[in-house]
Amino acid sequence: MLNPIRGLALGLLASFALASAAPAQAPVPPAAVTGAAPTTVATAQPAKPADIVHAAPTPGIGQPTDKISLQPQETAIGHEAQRFHDYILLPMMAIISAFVLLLLLWVIVRYRAAANPVPSKTHHNTFIEVVWTLVPVLILVCIAVPSIRLLAHQYSPPKADLTVKVIGNQWYWTYQYPDNGDFEVVSNMLKEKNQVTGKERPRTDADGPRLLAVDERMVVPVGAVVKIITTSNDVIHSFALPAAWVKMDAIPGRLNETWFKIDRPGVYFGQCSELCGARHGFMPIAVEVVSKEQFAQWVAFKGGTMPGAKPANNPDATSPNSPAVAGSGTTPPVATDTPVAGTGEKPPVTSQPAVAQN
Repeated sequence: MLNPIRGLALGLLASFALASAAPAQAPVPPAAVTGAAPTTVATAQPAKPADIVHAAPTPGIGQPTDKISLQPQETAIGHEAQRFHDYILLPMMAIISAFVLLLLLWVIVRYRAAANPVPSKTHHNTFIEVVWTLVPVLILVCIAVPSIRLLAHQYSPPKADLTVKVIGNQWYWTYQYPDNGDFEVVSNMLKEKNQVTGKERPRTDADGPRLLAVDERMVVPVGAVVKIITTSNDVIHSFALPAAWVKMDAIPGRLNETWFKIDRPGVYFGQCSELCGARHGFMPIAVEVVSKEQFAQWVAFKGGTMPGAKPANNPDATSPNSPAVAGSGTTPPVATDTPVAGTGEKPPVTSQPAVAQN
């Protein structure tokens, strides 16, 4: 009787020993049981800024008109120049022209051969010589005083709120914004519907008049002092915006400077005003003046940044999220307060990974 009982006990002990020695199985993930694909966590991507709604030009504003006059001026310098033109130059030219015409008619009638069979030999009339010397001097003084004042105002710009570098090319313009991340905009004239080929966008009335509409406008904020720096990549061009009283040559290897400040939102057109080659008449200028909020949105859409909006280059060099640490594959510096054995001093901060000491 003892042998069967003893054999059963030995069998139970062997089974228990085998079960305890078997390795534990890892839990099976639910996806492996059901056959479903593992769930991935989607990372939210920042939305790309949208472009602004570009304004359509206003007829009679910022573009040529059918009147024999200057374009309506939109800057303080332009208003001063227009007053000088309308109230000083034009009346003075009209008066001088009428006086000379009347003087010629009087000479023709008074001193004709039929009325003077014997020519007069009068000469050296002192009074006449004094008059025709002093009167032109007074006329030049009347022109010079407001003219010099206008030049002084035009070439003494206030502190700029925005700088745009204008580069002339054969035959298009490039606008760079060094204050906003140094991005650039390339501006070409839009063709008519019957002239486009391929994927080109034809001109519409919302873009501007024929030969003045462009695919990319220079965008500036309303009420801002805009400093224009002109240069060229090939030949001499000229950046001209009549409604802002701006005309400045763009010369290769040289930087010229002018400025404007427009207080009315809208679109203002100009053209290259220097003969620069075969397509000189096909490189127009379009400046769109928008609100400050729209300008910031447009800058973000073009990949630029507003002044003061740039993040710090290295806000915290010890943070794992720091640009200097994240993605670099290095371990951030580790500091410890444990004194070095036998010295009582704290170890220096190090960015080197810990190495096992033998």
